[in-house]
Amino acid sequence: MRELSSTEVITNTESAGQRLDQFLAARLNVSRARVQQLLAEEKILVNDSPAKASFKLRGDERITVLAPAQRPPLRAIPEEIPLDILYEDDDLAIINKPAGMMVHAGAGATEDARNRGTLVNALLHHFATLSGVGGETRPGIVHRLDKETSGLIVVAKNDEAHRRLAEQFARREVKKKYIALVQGWMKKDSGTVSASISRDRIHRTRMTTRQSGGRQAVSHYQVVRRLETPFGKFSLVEVKIDTGRTHQIRVHLASLGHPIVGDTLYGASREMRARQGKQDHGAAMSLPRNFLHAAELALVHPRTAVVLSFRSPLPPELQCFLAELEGNSASAKVV
Repeated sequence: MRELSSTEVITNTESAGQRLDQFLAARLNVSRARVQQLLAEEKILVNDSPAKASFKLRGDERITVLAPAQRPPLRAIPEEIPLDILYEDDDLAIINKPAGMMVHAGAGATEDARNRGTLVNALLHHFATLSGVGGETRPGIVHRLDKETSGLIVVAKNDEAHRRLAEQFARREVKKKYIALVQGWMKKDSGTVSASISRDRIHRTRMTTRQSGGRQAVSHYQVVRRLETPFGKFSLVEVKIDTGRTHQIRVHLASLGHPIVGDTLYGASREMRARQGKQDHGAAMSLPRNFLHAAELALVHPRTAVVLSFRSPLPPELQCFLAELEGNSASAKVV
């Protein structure tokens, strides 16, 4: 194989039989997902024509890459996005994050998808200064919530506050309580899940408790209410976590056989249908987000040492979903 320029590659017989995407991922030292994205955008040509990822090389092709193989660097961009700020002083702020908002820039198909609409971008617009400990893409971010999880998150405004808050998280001194609605009735009224979490080797967007070598994770749950509805049985639970692993609550509850409503990544139903006896009644419900909400947060102020406690009720879309699930009026309220 001989490289003619930064955007053109000539294959030879050693490449024969390989899939195009596999070949280029190894040759350009990028992920197959990135190569497949460029192929879908027709930014990679084989002998001057677009090709599919599954194209099998013969060993005599000229491959032209019309865009940078490496993604451009992520960057935070100030954006005028409304924020629900529950508390603010010179050192920190407490934000009530809505579902659907990424905390900071992440993987995405386009520049806008990766860098726009994030909590960080909103923070950069609203606050004059943020801590720089997390780097250029994560200013002020001490911890995070998943995109489809709503609720309380603390933001550091300076480096000293960030370091002291991070120490509290590391020592497991920050108290967090989440509210989740899961499918089915949980067998126990309360319990603890202590199972290490690692990235799934096959499905890379998922985490799992079924592999060795993961990071320790501990979650405590308490059933608040069991619901028997026309759409099936559900459990409303409170969850407190000792650790903060990626997707921790979602993975732990799913490992018990009770995925969070709306969390199709971990096995929740995409749609729930009402039943009468053994027959579908026809009515259907779905939730476009995960029913997981960071409801309570307590920490020690990094400068004054005063204990700060905050509470966020379930957002309206989850309140209404519960009401509809039980067949009650949309004005029903759960706190």
